[in-house]
Amino acid sequence: MTQILLIAIVVMIFVVIFQISKASEYVSVLKGEEKARRQNNKINAFLLICFLILGIIGCWWCNDLYYSKTLFPQGAASEMGEKIDLMLYITIGVTGVVFLITQVLLFWFAFRYQENDERKAYYFPHNTKLELLWTTVPAIFLTVLVVFGLKYWFKMTGEAPKNAVLVEVTGHQFGWEFRYPGPDKILGKKNYKLTKGANSLGVDFNDPASQDDMHVGGTVHIPVGRPVKFVVNAQDVIHDVGLPHFRLKMDAVPGIPTTLWFTPLYTTEQMKVRTGNPNFVYEISCDQMCGKGHFSMRGVIIVETEEEYRKYLATLDPEYWTVFPDKKPKPANAAPAAADSSKSKGPLAAIMPAGK
Repeated sequence: MTQILLIAIVVMIFVVIFQISKASEYVSVLKGEEKARRQNNKINAFLLICFLILGIIGCWWCNDLYYSKTLFPQGAASEMGEKIDLMLYITIGVTGVVFLITQVLLFWFAFRYQENDERKAYYFPHNTKLELLWTTVPAIFLTVLVVFGLKYWFKMTGEAPKNAVLVEVTGHQFGWEFRYPGPDKILGKKNYKLTKGANSLGVDFNDPASQDDMHVGGTVHIPVGRPVKFVVNAQDVIHDVGLPHFRLKMDAVPGIPTTLWFTPLYTTEQMKVRTGNPNFVYEISCDQMCGKGHFSMRGVIIVETEEEYRKYLATLDPEYWTVFPDKKPKPANAAPAAADSSKSKGPLAAIMPAGK
């Protein structure tokens, strides 16, 4: 009943305002104010042209002023990102040309065909050819853009190349955690019921595949020029892995792992040179509002050479040893143990064959 009353009040207010405006118009005509109204109409038509010209100049000026502050001048830092940038430029080009033409015509027609006693308005209610033209042409362009978008989407979310580096990304309020598979190249199972204490990801260590996995927080290392597959998870609410420099993003949904893969083109050190910023870092942002600390949910990606990447992995210990310190092997003092080069570099040196 309350809703009906509110609707009725809104309708009554609208009717009253409409009647007042119509009455004011009639009073103006009776008082001989029609001439003033027509003069105002001419002024408005002139102002529309001024707005058009100043608007175009303003758009160009803003682009010239702020373009260099965007990520576009740096270029995409992944192979897929380059394709997405190209698709975006095509979209902006097509829609920009259409926007410019339609807006110029809109304001010009408002000026050119303003009210005139010597000219009667021509009503053009229907033209099948024109309607087919302005319906079919945009539909074709939009279809092409959508097809390209779906093509790239299915590629980046599809099966990664066999030599891809596998990394699990887990988001929670308000940070990112990462897990690398061990020498078996398989990420072990997880169970949210096991999330407690040192086992912050809820890894099921009864699964043999999980006992060589490595867990790090905040910063993830990946090699340049090699496909990288992210398996994305969330522990509490919906987050979103945003990779602005790689032009990619993927939702992190609790209970529903999602994936994406990409191939980095430049190391972090190379990007420092390309951007002229000695403090440059690749960033993982959360692109989904996830709570009061959303602004601070930031991770860092370090892209490095294959050799540097291997050395970094060799410094990591399996998370299994962190959760169960008593399970960590004791240092071997026997000389034969030092002869095994793969073991001397740490338990994870077997993740990748040397030279690849």
